[in-house]
Formats: sequence, structure tokens, C-alpha cells
Amino acid sequence: MGRTDLPERQQEALRKAIFWEWFTLGYSAVTITLIALVLGGSQAMKTAWVEDILSLLPQISFLVALLFIRHRPSRRFPYGLHRAMGVGHLVAGVALLLIGALLAVESAMGLLRAEHPAIGTVSLFGHTVWLGWCMVAVMIFTMWGPFVYGRAKVKLAPDLHNKVLFTDADMSKADWTTTAASVVGVLGIGLGLWWLDGVAALFISLGIVKDGWTNLSSAILDLMDQRARSFDDSEPHPLIRDIVRRVRSEAWVRDASVRMRDMGQVFHIEVFVIPRTEVSLEQLEATRDDVAALDWKAQDIVLIPVSALPDEASRGRD
Repeated sequence: MGRTDLPERQQEALRKAIFWEWFTLGYSAVTITLIALVLGGSQAMKTAWVEDILSLLPQISFLVALLFIRHRPSRRFPYGLHRAMGVGHLVAGVALLLIGALLAVESAMGLLRAEHPAIGTVSLFGHTVWLGWCMVAVMIFTMWGPFVYGRAKVKLAPDLHNKVLFTDADMSKADWTTTAASVVGVLGIGLGLWWLDGVAALFISLGIVKDGWTNLSSAILDLMDQRARSFDDSEPHPLIRDIVRRVRSEAWVRDASVRMRDMGQVFHIEVFVIPRTEVSLEQLEATRDDVAALDWKAQDIVLIPVSALPDEASRGRD
């Protein structure tokens, strides 16, 4: 991964992640086709169908980004191509947000115009069946997949420190709400409660908008070089604190602070050090190697002797 050789655990996690992303693409292709066959006049079903198509974006972003981040740094790209993962994250977020917003507006307008959707019948094995039952059956069938691969991916995301994979898993775990909403909408039409279909479509659309906003905001903040955070963005990454503690334990170090940014899956780290005495090149290199040994994600590490620590660098207390 760039100039980083993944430890055995991360190599295995990456192999599993690639498998589950391809599995998700295949499973989603089947569910998208099935839903298209029974789409009917339900706005909720149409919105759920679009949501399934959009759910392909995180998997595609992840797999395409892997092709780039494996390249070693060059003079043209001295930090490597790890930002490709962030760019994919950004593209997925923009698409989800814009299309989700358009679907939400369309659903709201349908409610305001009091549009009464209709669901016809279909002939199955010589019997006339209300198409709504076929819709419900298909949506219930599609429900089990996200539970399986969503749970698998959420376990792999921390090992790989991959926010695209985590967001994909989080979206998958929440897919049952889309299924439930679409079923409610279809059954509402069958019961003569036409407005339930529009409300369900609006609910699904707002879920897409939420996913888009989550992806977009996280990607933008990382591309703007915010302080590195955990894979789920819940807190500053604990490696910052560990590096400060490790460097301060050196006898020649009076004080230290860290400026660390997330390059996609690995970190670029600047360690500012106030020496107690004169420091040799060998001491600096030994300390740098010790920092690199703390975590596989510590790819680019720079130790900078200074007379005063920068205000914006973290001292490991927050």
C-alpha cells in the first residue's frame, strides 16, 4: 500500500474487504434487477430502486481507489496516491446528496399534488395476483443481504482504517429501514391510503440525503487536512497521543508535539521536538523508526527539532 507493507492481519482484512465489496456488487445487481421487474406505480418502490443503485457507489469507489493507492510515491506525487480513497469518498457523497435531494423534492411534490399511485395485477402460474404482493416479497427477499455483508464490513473497517468501507457498512446496516418504508408504502396503496406511499418515498429520500451529507462532510474535512481522526470520526486518532508519549520518553527530549493528517488509510506525521541537549542524526533516525513501529499506518514521519512547539500541533492531551 504505497510504501507501506501491510501486516499479516491487515492483508487478510483487505482480502476479505475486497471479497465483500465484490459480493455486494453482485448481490446488488440481482436486487436491482428484481425490483425493476416489479416496480409498478409506487413512488416508494421507485425511490428504493434508485437508492439501491446509488448504494453501489461506495463499493466502486473503494475498489477503484485500491488500484491507485498501491502505487509508490513519485516525484510527481511525493505523498503517494492515498488521496484517491478520499476522492472516491467525496464523489460518492456528492452523488448521494444531490440525487437524494432531487428524490425528496419529487416525493414532496407528489404529496402536495395528492397524486394517487396505482398498482395493477400480474398473471403468475395461471393466477391473477396483485403486483403489490410481488413487490413486498421482493423487498423482504432483499433485506437479508445488507445484514450479512454490513456486519462483515464494519468488523474490517477498524483494521484497515478505511472510512469508505465503514460508511458503506453503516449504510448497509441501515438498509432495512428502506425496505420497511417501501413495504409500508406499497401496503398503504393496497389499503387505499395513497399518501403512505409518498411519505415512505420521502422518508427513503431523506435517508439518502443523510448518507450523502455524512460521506461528503467526512471526505471534505479529510481532504482539507483536519487532524487525523479514528475510522468512524468519533475522536482524534489515539496514535497522536501514543507518538507524543513515545517521543517524550527519550532522554534527549524535553517536550514534543505532533501534527498528523489522514492521507486516506495512512498518516503523514510531523513530530516537533524540543531537545534537552544536542541531538545526533542517529538519535533522530532511531526515534523516527520507533515511531514508525507503533502503527502500520505511520507511513511518512518527519522529526523536526525546534526551540518552541507550534500552537496548532497536538501535545497528546486532547
